[in-house]
Amino acid sequence: MDKVAVLIPCYNEAKTIKKVVEDFKKELPEAVIYVYDNNSKDGTDKIAKEAGAIVKYETRQGKGNVIRSMFREIDAEVYIMVDGDDTYPAESAKEMVKAVLEEDVDMVIGDRLSSTYFTENKRPFHNVGNVTVRALINRIYKSNIRDVMTGLRAFSYKFVKTFPVMSKGFELETEMTIHCLDKNLKVKNVIIEYRDRPADSPSKLNTIPDGIRVIKTIFGFYKNYKPFQFFGLLALVLAIFGLGFFIPVFIDFLHRGVVKIPTLVVSVVFFLCSVQSFFSGMTLDNIIKNSKQNFEMRLIDCERELKDRRK
Repeated sequence: MDKVAVLIPCYNEAKTIKKVVEDFKKELPEAVIYVYDNNSKDGTDKIAKEAGAIVKYETRQGKGNVIRSMFREIDAEVYIMVDGDDTYPAESAKEMVKAVLEEDVDMVIGDRLSSTYFTENKRPFHNVGNVTVRALINRIYKSNIRDVMTGLRAFSYKFVKTFPVMSKGFELETEMTIHCLDKNLKVKNVIIEYRDRPADSPSKLNTIPDGIRVIKTIFGFYKNYKPFQFFGLLALVLAIFGLGFFIPVFIDFLHRGVVKIPTLVVSVVFFLCSVQSFFSGMTLDNIIKNSKQNFEMRLIDCERELKDRRK
């Protein structure tokens, strides 16, 4: 079992991977550096090996697929996840490792948005997207996460071994954040200095499609993790529509003694859907509560596993 494992998912990062590996080896000499190559065609894997990293391969395309394999295959007391594009400083790694080991933090977030991100990043839509996603999550989950989509994070053993990776692409960071908030895991923000990608190292992000996927992920997990709130809100909306159709029918009945059957039927359908949505939310909420109880037991098992591996 490694004391510290640095996880670097890579896709065509030949321009920067050597520097990233060397920087983290310098700052964390006790760490084992893992580079997972995700079908690169520019020799990223060879450069990483020469720089001293352990290179493995994931043929299923997408960052989520790479992280899934990393979390399953690597055992460590502390994990550092960082992108291979040299936009994140290795100098922050020691503080992040310390937070996991000494403060029992489950996920340390490298906060770019509170430092240099908005001056360094030259893609304005990315800036807007980061702020929007952060605001949505903090509003829905009543949290104070400073940077939802950062690519530099540290994790505890119990987080890694209990986190179900569902995403395939760049919405992974959003999924990690929501998981921590929902399961009441300990999160810490650490401010880091962000630097933009080198000019000859283009970004892999597609601003609009990836942004849409992230927003869908947020609302998808809101539905799955907080079903009573989600379906309760839906029930309220449906009831309002039903009431909107019913009031004119009722007024006509009072004034003229006439009932508009088609409109009344539509109103009743909306009310029935509202009731169904409400009770669906209640049922799913009970299932989620049972799931959280099972998750707490799994955390206890992970803590035991970690103690046994340390012996």
